Amino acid sequence: MEIQKIGVIGAGQMGNGIAHVLAIAGYNVLLNDISQDALDKGLDTVRKNMERQVSRDKMAQEEMDAALARISPTLTLTDLGQTDLVIEAATEKEAVKTAIFQELVPHLQDHTILTSNTSSISITRLASGTDRPERFMGFHFMNPVPVMQLVELIRGIATDKPTYDACLQVVEKLGKTAASAEDFPAFIVNRILMPMINEAVYTLYEGVGTVKSIDQSMKLGANHPMGPLELADFIGLDTCLAIMNVLHDGLADTKYRPCPLLTKYVEAGWLGRKAGRGFYDYRGEEPVPTR
Repeated sequence: MEIQKIGVIGAGQMGNGIAHVLAIAGYNVLLNDISQDALDKGLDTVRKNMERQVSRDKMAQEEMDAALARISPTLTLTDLGQTDLVIEAATEKEAVKTAIFQELVPHLQDHTILTSNTSSISITRLASGTDRPERFMGFHFMNPVPVMQLVELIRGIATDKPTYDACLQVVEKLGKTAASAEDFPAFIVNRILMPMINEAVYTLYEGVGTVKSIDQSMKLGANHPMGPLELADFIGLDTCLAIMNVLHDGLADTKYRPCPLLTKYVEAGWLGRKAGRGFYDYRGEEPVPTR
């Protein structure tokens, strides 16, 4: 099956990035969200990011105009029923994702492939709530999508080979690299990354180091481009906590217990860059550590 039209559910940080790269690759994209404001913000982000690419001579103005014309916004989830592939990029909450699939499934074509951009939730379990577990899989982009090269492809227990091959072809057309991961909590990248971030929060919680010293140590001592607390703020502390909870619940190992300080920050609404505060305060001219 040749995939031509792709639906993206969610116009937030991940969804608008996915729409961005799909449109540049020549796919017609239907971008869905629950509010007009969210759609407007998502499309504005796509436009600004493409303008940055044009200014850096990574894309011609004509290419940008053509790509933007291939993205159609919609508030109606059922409009995505006529697409060949759907990529769900809603919030990292299983109940939300399940409800979206239940509403969408009755309107899909028989051949439509369903995928989730989840960074941690069981693909097999999500697929079991649909009418097409054999045509369901994980399609996990990295953030920021236009920049990051990797896409994790995760097969559920029932995912068939044609579905995997079709998604692999999409990744290749995007000029990205696919890594095949098994359907275990948090897959590959976040199975390794999130415990490291969680341990950095424990290091802060226990007073071993300050926000600045922890991030500086990992950047200069381990050659990481971003410190783990800075990276957590970029990802979103609520997302980090959700993934740690999935790891803790799914693997039943105390080494994955979320740090109480991470939970406290999320309870305070200090979710990182998107909220203006996290381990750093972003409301001034320069980020300032909050501890």
